[in-house]
Amino acid sequence: GTAADTVLLYSAPLQLRTVTGNEFLLQSDTDSVIREWYSTIQSVIDRLDRENPLDNVLLYSLRRAGSVEMLDHSGDEDESRSGRKSSLPRSTSNLENSEKKRVKSRLKKLILKRPPLQALQEKGLIKDQVFGCRLDALCEREKNTVPKFVRMCTEAVEKRGLEADGIYRVSGNLAVIQKLRFIVDHERAVTTDGRYLFPEERVQEEKLNLDDSQWEDIHVITGALKMFFRELPEPLVPYGFFNDFVETVKIPDYLDRLTRMKWLVQKLPPPNHDTMRFIFTHLKRVNEHSDTNRMTTQNIGIVFGPTLMRPERDFTNMAVNMVYQNQAVELILSEYEHIFGPERDFL
Repeated sequence: GTAADTVLLYSAPLQLRTVTGNEFLLQSDTDSVIREWYSTIQSVIDRLDRENPLDNVLLYSLRRAGSVEMLDHSGDEDESRSGRKSSLPRSTSNLENSEKKRVKSRLKKLILKRPPLQALQEKGLIKDQVFGCRLDALCEREKNTVPKFVRMCTEAVEKRGLEADGIYRVSGNLAVIQKLRFIVDHERAVTTDGRYLFPEERVQEEKLNLDDSQWEDIHVITGALKMFFRELPEPLVPYGFFNDFVETVKIPDYLDRLTRMKWLVQKLPPPNHDTMRFIFTHLKRVNEHSDTNRMTTQNIGIVFGPTLMRPERDFTNMAVNMVYQNQAVELILSEYEHIFGPERDFL
């Protein structure tokens, strides 16, 4: 912890983010306990900052990475600009001060230029992330064209949620959904003293069990799945396809509309096409229980229209676009076999 650590306080949960990019989630139903945690963490941060200032932490990190030597060769920017070069020998103390100045100057510029954590997650550069990772990057990492988390959620729903009233339309507890998301994104090996290790392979991945009692509310799982799709940097229907999907839904002749939609879906990149086929196979099964769960084709369209597709920039016609988004999902779902062919199992 350092003074640059950020503590975000919500009613629940409490999120602690460190300068190294680690995140920790603390949760309690009692507001006084959350506030006590916050106060304790803040006092520890203040103490650590006094004992080990941020400058020392960053300089140590650079030394370990061999970056200080690189910065040494770059020279002092202020000196270079003014054209002054001292020919007098400098003391060790002066050299250290000069090095610190150079490092601080360079670090300040690097930090200002550095992309935020979220941007790195969106590009899939932080490889442990699942939420907010590009679909193609996630699929490439998992060596599959349908993300594992999507498979796990749909399997849980089909096992115990197909007859739940309003499945996918009823909201789950957001704090519990965020807890599930946090575990999915931060599965790590933990040492006995509580520190997190960063192994090459994610050793706890197989330990996520959606049948665990803490995920017994099926609406938490459906909420997490919807959140996964909504947080894709680029939606399941890529931005470049959005207008074509909308224009297709507007085609007056039903057969022409259907033919065009099938052609568009087949043109999607493999991860998008296969994940779309997988999720619509699942939604078809949900729809087959509509007498019990009340999830008609129209209701599924209302939920998944804005979840699976959205425009990149044009938010002026949101209400109009939403109608077409919903209709696109309804068309694909109602004509599943024509668009995708017979239902089949995914490997």
